[in-house]
Amino acid sequence: MVIKPESNDKETEGAYESDLPEELCGSQLPQQSLKGYNDSPDVIIEAQFDDSDSEDGHGNTQNALVDGVKKLSVCVQEKGKEDAGAPVIKDENTFTSQDSRVLPEKSLQRSAKVVYILEKKHSRAATGFLKLLADKNSELFRKYALFSPSDHRVPRIYVPLKDCPQDFVTRPKDYANTLFICRIMDWKEDSNFALGQLAKSLGQAGEIEPETEGILTEYGVDFSDFSSEVLECLPQGLPWTIPPEEFSRRRDLRKDCIFTIDPSTARDLDDALSCKSLADGNFEVGVHIADVSYFVPEGSSLDKVAAERATSVYLVQKVVPMLPRLLCEELCSLNPMTDKLTFSVIWTLTPKGKILAEWFGRTIIRSCTKLSYEHAQSMIESPTRRIPERELPAISPEHTCDEVHRAVLNLHGVAKELRRQRFADGALRLDQLKLAFTLDHETGLPQGCHVYEYRDSNKLVEEFMLLANMAVAHKIHRAFPEQALLRRHPPPQTKMLNDLVEFCDQMGLPMDFSSAGALNKSLTEMFGDDKYSLARKEVLTNMCSRPMQMAVYFCSGALRDPAQFRHYALNVPLYTHFTSPIRRFADVLVHRLLASALGYRELPDVEPDSLQKQADHCNDRRMASKRVQELSTGLFFAILVRESGPLESEAMVMGVLNQAFDVLVLRYGVQKRVYCNMLPLRSHHFQKVGKKPELTLVWEPEDLEQEPVQQVITIFNLVEVVLQAEATALKYSAVLKRPGTEGLLDPQDQLGCGNHKEEQD
Repeated sequence: MVIKPESNDKETEGAYESDLPEELCGSQLPQQSLKGYNDSPDVIIEAQFDDSDSEDGHGNTQNALVDGVKKLSVCVQEKGKEDAGAPVIKDENTFTSQDSRVLPEKSLQRSAKVVYILEKKHSRAATGFLKLLADKNSELFRKYALFSPSDHRVPRIYVPLKDCPQDFVTRPKDYANTLFICRIMDWKEDSNFALGQLAKSLGQAGEIEPETEGILTEYGVDFSDFSSEVLECLPQGLPWTIPPEEFSRRRDLRKDCIFTIDPSTARDLDDALSCKSLADGNFEVGVHIADVSYFVPEGSSLDKVAAERATSVYLVQKVVPMLPRLLCEELCSLNPMTDKLTFSVIWTLTPKGKILAEWFGRTIIRSCTKLSYEHAQSMIESPTRRIPERELPAISPEHTCDEVHRAVLNLHGVAKELRRQRFADGALRLDQLKLAFTLDHETGLPQGCHVYEYRDSNKLVEEFMLLANMAVAHKIHRAFPEQALLRRHPPPQTKMLNDLVEFCDQMGLPMDFSSAGALNKSLTEMFGDDKYSLARKEVLTNMCSRPMQMAVYFCSGALRDPAQFRHYALNVPLYTHFTSPIRRFADVLVHRLLASALGYRELPDVEPDSLQKQADHCNDRRMASKRVQELSTGLFFAILVRESGPLESEAMVMGVLNQAFDVLVLRYGVQKRVYCNMLPLRSHHFQKVGKKPELTLVWEPEDLEQEPVQQVITIFNLVEVVLQAEATALKYSAVLKRPGTEGLLDPQDQLGCGNHKEEQD
């Protein structure tokens, strides 16, 4: 079973939400990026292998770059490696004087003091392990055990022995590999240790379900069953049919050739497309979105729980839904050959993508088939071949395979023009590698993985989702200038961007960072299509994602300056999310605003401040969801290394320190730090050649009669690495292969066939 990224938004906004907004990156990761964290278009840096809004999600060396780019990130070292040496490189010009007045401004360490906590956002829950205290004679030993969190950012916690298993004190080794959840109850200002309560024993560390439950709990994801009170809000008489009065209130499109295009494993089908050829050579193109707001009455228990969850959470092996499955997978999902309630945007478009007319309204559709991205891709790649029906899913009798094929080709043609124009107008897309896993049907363990390939079929869907989102943003903002729920993407952080500019100058890279469009042009035009160029582009794209900020929802009435409404990656003045209401509550709110703008209902009774609070909550939950996706991807990849490793791949050097260097592992899209003290070296030497850091490794000869081999490590070097499991559960490290060692796969395979990733959000 191949698990692809369904979690992604089809409208990637452009950069990757690893800490980028989805729109920046491609979305539809296999939900698996050491994600991370993708969805629709927002600067999608949501790669799972680094989600895409820019949280932190870039594998294990998220915080490591080169000496020259060290300012882009905090150089965090992996636990246990601090002493072993990969100190952060100091600038050669570092002053030793303690007088800060003589230091250049960029050398000063700014500091601050927390004076008040406005709102507690962390769940205060952590997963980790129980240990006995070291001093058996202390008073503490008789009352407390020590909880050691897996997340090194969380303090160690004293937990009362009464919370622990009864035989823990006498048989502590029996619990050495048991994963627990602990909640922090108090943390005194003068103590290095917090006080907490043991909440639950999850099971054995390193197993998928206990680890997954720990991740969900730490990030405050509600994965409980929906309450009976919530389920009572759903239609009770099943099978449910559309009430007769809805047919008089809506435009009936059931006879039109409308279809969905989604990942093959998707069950929550939010969106459908249609394309009708007109007599004058133009097209009537429709984007049809599930009318979720019809089934979620405002103020109901269902509405409240959906608002609280705010988003579905996509893990590698399952989905934690925002709404009950009856809605997600049946009543709202645009399943084929079934009448469905939808909200549509329909345009008259020229073949060049120019909008001649635009219509918004509630509709009823009947999808004629459920296409996967692979089905649509085969149609695009075979424009003149009649595709046998056996190669396609069932199509309703009212429509033909040829009709669907023709519609897909027409949509593809218009989408290419829309995309070309979008980038000509200054849009940016930062694609980052995303992983898809193949899982064993019986055990659920990963059997293999590959980089998810973002192809023309993905781009087709993305373009029309972006177009719909932009159209709806303008519609609701015109109607309600103070109460529109929009999505903005701030420009990159100035200091981090300046540091990156300085780094590129040092490396002799002619990058233009003056605008989103200029950056996109630099990335697309500077590199060739040979293996080395593609790898270097991958590394540079990763570096460019770091200064990017996250795209966020906001209420238009809460920001005074319309210039702040802009979406940097998409380079548009207004943007919102309308196309995924089954899995994003923000889209449900936008549907309600659009319904009000069209006169279907009264304007929701919500003040700008209140709507902004909802927007903030959606942002918080979206960020948590992306991080959970990244961690889920990381979990499955670590298990794959443990079960199938060691894994070999080519890697490109991203950063050089004085006792370590960082690499992007090209076959898998993960970033790792390689430590010199983990290699059989006789010696190693760091220096700067001009402004470029360089690390010379002197390998111990395998044969005493041989001379030591020298290897020079610089940024953008291609090296061969081995990923291997460590003794600690679910930890793996990268080591450099000795120069001249045989055994790597064909270099072309190492890159994986897809350096093109999924849509932006």
